[in-house]
Amino acid sequence: MFIDVAKIRIASGKGGDGKVSFHREKYVAAGGPDGGDGGRGGSVVFKVDDNLSTLLDFRYKKKYIAPPGEPGGSKRCKGKDGADLVIRVPRGTVIRDQSTGQVIKDLSGDEPFVVAKGGNGGWGNTHFATPTRQAPRFAKPGQPGVEREIVLELKLLADVGLVGFPNVGKSTLLSMVSAARPKIANYHFTTLVPNLGVVRVGEEQSFVMADIPGIIEGAAGGAGLGHDFLRHIDRCRLLLHLVDVSGSEGRDPVQDVETINAELAGYSEFLAARPQIIVANKTDLLGDDRAPAERLRAYAAEKGFDFLELSAATNTGVQELIHKTWDSLQELPPVFVYEPEFVEAEPEVTERDIKVEKVEDYFVISGAWVDKLMGSVNTDDYESRMYMDRMLKNAGVYDRLEELGVNEGDFVVIGEIEFEYVR
Repeated sequence: MFIDVAKIRIASGKGGDGKVSFHREKYVAAGGPDGGDGGRGGSVVFKVDDNLSTLLDFRYKKKYIAPPGEPGGSKRCKGKDGADLVIRVPRGTVIRDQSTGQVIKDLSGDEPFVVAKGGNGGWGNTHFATPTRQAPRFAKPGQPGVEREIVLELKLLADVGLVGFPNVGKSTLLSMVSAARPKIANYHFTTLVPNLGVVRVGEEQSFVMADIPGIIEGAAGGAGLGHDFLRHIDRCRLLLHLVDVSGSEGRDPVQDVETINAELAGYSEFLAARPQIIVANKTDLLGDDRAPAERLRAYAAEKGFDFLELSAATNTGVQELIHKTWDSLQELPPVFVYEPEFVEAEPEVTERDIKVEKVEDYFVISGAWVDKLMGSVNTDDYESRMYMDRMLKNAGVYDRLEELGVNEGDFVVIGEIEFEYVR
């Protein structure tokens, strides 16, 4: 099954918590703090695998979570880092942010790409020892990982794309010029998935050709199969526009070209502007009536397209087409690679984000600033609780609680912790 679009959720691992520990050894008095740091959480890494040609694996598994880092140990032992989660995808896969549609990375090269970095490990209490605080009983928790919904979109990496109506000979041509063996039959939509073939021109000269399933009128709006696969010719440097010049399907060759080009323009103006060679196929069926071919040749000249005649069935004109295609590619820029657009905005965490509200019999304090504060507090340690108290007071949280009518003994919820209010 050919799957070229997939929506998945990824999450990197949380960093391990720092350790609260004190050195204890016989004959060593006041050994001091020796809590180690937590390990880094595992990252989510995407890597190109040339053995893959579809996104089928992502049809059945939708969530990928990297393991967390291990907490720190005593004797200043650092926790083990979480293993990176490596996800393998076909070459040419584009990663987009699902909410904005922006490109995060075009995986057309060989370098692995980190889409979600693991959270850093928290510091152990060793880091917090000072001349005046020689026995800190708190440590930092590990930082959370990154969770993101992304879209994987496979866009074939091909130099040349074959376009045209169904049953005009695209698959036949690909099978003749390369080792690809697409299904060939005398009916519409024989080709249901894109096919790639490497075309050898010389000993060290070759290019990649893609056979795209037949496009019909209305494809850009969703008709037929063409709209599902138009993305695969996005990168193509050159389009070979095959036309049934014999009119065996009862269509006009010139009208065929205009219809297909209108669909390309409806999908992407950049795609419509791509260089084209009009290839008049099935010339063996013309007999002595050369008028349709000459009419198409005149149309191509008028529009500024190169023109070649071909009979894939009899192998006439195939070599000429290969060499003309190669010569045209030498004058064109390399295969298009999408530049990253997505920039992850760091949320500004300020005291303005604090939300204080009364929910039934509870007073709830929430917000990104509060979450960050509670992440650095050890409620089992007196000094850490005093620090939390000062920060909440300076941020005006207590004043806002008083305005809501809080009384001594009422329950206040901060994050996941419940306190009893004391004046």
